[in-house]
Parts: sequence; C-alpha cells; structure tokens
Amino acid sequence: VQLEETGGGLVQAGGSLRLSCAASGDSFSRNGAGWFRQAPGKERDLVAAITWNSDATYYSDSVKGRFTISRDSAKVYLQMNSLRPDDTGVYYCTSGWYNKILTGFGYYWGPGTQVTVSS
Repeated sequence: VQLEETGGGLVQAGGSLRLSCAASGDSFSRNGAGWFRQAPGKERDLVAAITWNSDATYYSDSVKGRFTISRDSAKVYLQMNSLRPDDTGVYYCTSGWYNKILTGFGYYWGPGTQVTVSS
C-alpha cells in the first residue's frame, strides 16, 4: 500500500482545512487508517483513527469536536475546523491494524503534508 497526503497549507486561526490521503493497493480498504501530527521539535502523535468499516473512530482530546475523520475504500480524510496555532505540524496518514494505530504503530505511512496555522 502506498499513501499520499494532500490538502495541507497555510491558514489563519479559526479557519478550516481538509486533508486527503489517497491509497493504492488492495489491502487499504480492509485495514484501519489514521492521521498523526508531528509539531516542530516534538514526537509524532496520533490525532484521529478509523476502523476499516468506519464503525469506530478515535480522536485525541486536543482535536475532539473540531476534527472529523472519514474514509471510503480508497481514501481517508481529515476535516479540520476551528484551527489553532498549536495544530501546526506535519500531518501523516497511516494504514494498518486499528488497535495498533491506537498505540502509535501504523504499518504503511505517507510522506506527510505541512499544515501551518497562523495567529
């Protein structure tokens, strides 16, 4: 499975962005997916995750109520609303077992897309 993120960019605080992650390969549709964020000088942290059939989702406390993860058979999305400067970072898409993603371990990774939120 190959993953590629798009949709990053520069946005003012309070604005919105929608990230997309396109997957190639048959196994994507049968695996969980997630979005991680790495802020400058910090570790990569899980932001949101979703099961293969969308019957369960996870959000970190910092994004709950502002971000929404969704997917179809070939893509996973992250709708980001009410963005704040501390949402700035490189956002990575991952695919793998959902329970493993929740512990920080995705099997496939995209190269990442930069999101910068200005104050």
